[in-house]
Amino acid sequence: MSQSIGKTQTRFFEYHDPDNPLVLRVGRPLARFTLAYEIYGRMNADKSNVILLFHAMTGSQHAAGINTTVPGLDGRWTEEVHEGWWNGFIGPNKALDTSKFCVLSVNYLGGCYGSTGPASINPETGTYWGPSFPVLRMSDIVDSQIKLLDHLGVRRLHAVVGASIGGFLSLLIATRYPDRVRIVLPVGTGVETTIYQRIINFEQVAAIEADPNFRGGDYYG
Repeated sequence: MSQSIGKTQTRFFEYHDPDNPLVLRVGRPLARFTLAYEIYGRMNADKSNVILLFHAMTGSQHAAGINTTVPGLDGRWTEEVHEGWWNGFIGPNKALDTSKFCVLSVNYLGGCYGSTGPASINPETGTYWGPSFPVLRMSDIVDSQIKLLDHLGVRRLHAVVGASIGGFLSLLIATRYPDRVRIVLPVGTGVETTIYQRIINFEQVAAIEADPNFRGGDYYG
């Protein structure tokens, strides 16, 4: 019989290395950033049982169990996100079996659930990044999570799993860092986007820009 993860807690990885910054695809160095993440299950002695889980575009690090509060998120951590978005799939004897594997779920760089993004404070100005936050590519998200894996001492992942945009990221990390991934499990994704998908994305952009609070992306001004 499957069991629930129960209560969970978000952790934070603080990266700060001016001598070895994360160099973004646009060429801009990012020497300091934070990644919010959650861990379900335990790593084994050689840390070879870790499954890295990529969320969908608007998801968070909270994939399983119940988490009612995340420091610093105020009104953004609403009741609808208290239950993990893949709660039915993660836990003892479930699809991602935490009695055997350790599942790591990370909020993307640029996200709004605790990782550094437009809603974060720019340490150089003391104000919100807002629309001045650097333009990111998917490779930047992958590279930032490699920094976290290095910090945790995980040299090779047992598997990467992701749905939707998370599926793209699971394919990307496997091709970008093939020696660090054993199994790839993309869900609801492909090797490239279709024209239909791009049209849907344009509709999403138009809806966001139509928000009277958008103000060119400066929700915080």
